[in-house]
Amino acid sequence: MTEVAFHFNAPDKLAYACRFARKAMRHGVRVVVTGQAADLDALDRMMWAVGPTEFIAHAMAHGDPDVVEASPVLLAADPQSVAPREMLLNLGETVPVGFDQFAKVVEVVSASDEQDRQLARTRWRQYASQGFEIVRHDLVLKDNA
Repeated sequence: MTEVAFHFNAPDKLAYACRFARKAMRHGVRVVVTGQAADLDALDRMMWAVGPTEFIAHAMAHGDPDVVEASPVLLAADPQSVAPREMLLNLGETVPVGFDQFAKVVEVVSASDEQDRQLARTRWRQYASQGFEIVRHDLVLKDNA
């Protein structure tokens, strides 16, 4: 069964997603990041500019098939349009269709955007109603520990 985790209180969802993808890549985990097209475009730009000596190898799902296959991080508005990988990182407003094809789903929730937090509560209820056990990670508590 797919593991579902919610990462709450992200001060900046896109910056957190960028760091999360970099960490996953360093650990050899292949990730699909899903969300709104504008967020994925912004994340694409962020991943190119992580630092002067760093790069997060990634591709947009609609790119060159060889590059898509070789990329450890894939940005896809529709995660069903790509072959499943180990992890799905959801930046979107709804539970992604086909999420259960991934071993793990990570939901990123804003610290200050109340609408985003409310939508996350709805997603939590949807996962729970389908019988998924949910792991909660409070990023504020993690940073202060």
